[in-house]
Amino acid sequence: MRFMMLVKATKDFEAGAWPDEKLLTEMAKWTEELVKAGARLEGGRLQPSSKGVRVRYADGKLKVTDGPFAETKELIAGYAILQFASKTEAIEWSKRFVQVDAPLRLGSESECETRPFVESESCG
Repeated sequence: MRFMMLVKATKDFEAGAWPDEKLLTEMAKWTEELVKAGARLEGGRLQPSSKGVRVRYADGKLKVTDGPFAETKELIAGYAILQFASKTEAIEWSKRFVQVDAPLRLGSESECETRPFVESESCG
């Protein structure tokens, strides 16, 4: 099963702060474990919302809004596309991620959302 892990942004991320060397080292270890387990398919860090746009279509009209966007708790800082045998395994890796990430962030808080993809065999 493929899953997408979405890592929530923080005020520091939105301000353009780069993680310190300790966090980068710990994340590299976690990522290497995923690779060795054959679970990491793709992943990346996004730029702050100030570099992005939102495109909305409603009532027959298009609207393009430049960032930054105010609701930081709803913004995504990064993502990973992962492959696991079960949702239980995805949850375990997600728990490990936030335990590595949180202690090294200001505020000692980390949140990620992990959701399965709709696979062709699960349709219909």
